Formats: sequence, C-alpha cells, structure tokens
Amino acid sequence: MDLLDSILNAMDAPPANNEQQKTLIKKQREMMERMQNKQKEELLRFRKYVDERMGRFAKDDRHCIEFQPLDKVHRSVIHEVAENGGFIAMSFGREDVDRHSVVYKKEHAPGEDEVTARRNGDGWNPEIAKEYAERRRERLAQEQSDKEASTSEAASSSTSTAGDHVSGDVKPTTNYKAKYAHLIGESAALQAARKTETNQSYGFVPSKNKKDMRSIEQTLADIQAKKRMRLAQQQELEQEQQAQEATTTTEDP
Repeated sequence: MDLLDSILNAMDAPPANNEQQKTLIKKQREMMERMQNKQKEELLRFRKYVDERMGRFAKDDRHCIEFQPLDKVHRSVIHEVAENGGFIAMSFGREDVDRHSVVYKKEHAPGEDEVTARRNGDGWNPEIAKEYAERRRERLAQEQSDKEASTSEAASSSTSTAGDHVSGDVKPTTNYKAKYAHLIGESAALQAARKTETNQSYGFVPSKNKKDMRSIEQTLADIQAKKRMRLAQQQELEQEQQAQEATTTTEDP
C-alpha cells in the first residue's frame, strides 16, 4: 500500500474549475433547460391546435383534412390525436422536403388510387381521381388480355403436342447402347445377364438355391420346440437355485 500511496501522491491532481468556468457551465445548463421548456410549450400549443381542428373536422361533412409539411415529432402528435379521436392518419411525401399528414374519417378511408396518387406526389382531386381510375381500367384490361393470350398459347401448345403423339411414336434422341457400350459391350444378349423368374412359393429366390428344405409347418414346429426346451431349462435352473437357498438357510445357526 505504501508504493500505491506514493504513486497516487506523485500524480498531478485534476485541474480545479475556476469561477468563470463554473459560471459558463451554469449558463449553458440554464439555456438548455429554457430551450427544452420552450419546445414543450410549443408542442402543447400545437397539440391544442390539432385538437381544435380535428374537433371541427368531426362535426362537418369533409372526408379528410390535410396538414402542412411538418417534422417527425409534430406528425407523431397528429397521428396520436387522430387515433384517440377515431380517425385514420397517413403521411405522404419525402422526409425533410414535403412530408405531411392527411387525416381521414373511418367511413371515408382512402382507396387504392388515392393512396397511390398521394405517394406519387400528385395530390388528390376529382380530375386526378378520374385519371387514376382510367389508368386502373387500362391496367386491368391489359392484364386480362395477357392472361387470355397465355391461356390460348398453352392450349395451342397442348394441342400441338397431342397431335405429335397421334401422328407418330415418340422416339428417343439418343441410343443407350452406344452410351453404355463400355459396360455392356457392342452386342448385348439375354445370356449376358442373369435371368430371374418369379416363384410363387419363394418369391424371387429359386428353390434349388435354398439350403433349408423344410416346409413352413415343420419350421414353425421346430421353433416352438426350441422355445419349450429353453423354458424347461430355465425352470429347472430356477428350481435348483431355490433348493440351494433353502439348504443354506437350514444350515445357518
């Protein structure tokens, strides 16, 4: 411990903050607190503004209301107030450029065309709605036409294939004998392979190849006899062990 104390004592002590530094740190802390309080007050005023606007929106016959481009924090306030009021809030546009929120009544939720148009930055009005409806009809018609063409092509291909089968036999494009000539030789005959014939009694094994010539009944009888013999031997062994245990018990004082 003496060595450690000497090392610690030899080290330079941290510089002490003078009064000027302390004052500067205090001012910075106070400025930060004022900025945070100002932001809280501004968000409270904005929330009040959103509440009042959505309150008027709930009472009139408008289908949606659109807010000006705002940052993520203010948009989150809009979405929270909309959810609490039973509305649908969606954001469109590019972040930090024109990202804005649109609030809808649930009974007037936006359709596919409106969502696509707003995401493309086209906005939404009767003229744009008509234009996007026409685009959608053209797209559906094109998809239906492509589907019919594909079905017709598949049917034509099937008919052509069936006609080929009727007009002639299907012939292989390669000769397997030439491919496997190095294995089966140039001239392959039935004598080159072992011919196996089915035997109803023994399956695919010829009777002459069987070493056990007993019948099935005789084989089962022999198995049962072996089981009875093992059982008798086991019982005899158990009786001998019981007799030895009885003799040992009798001889003990």
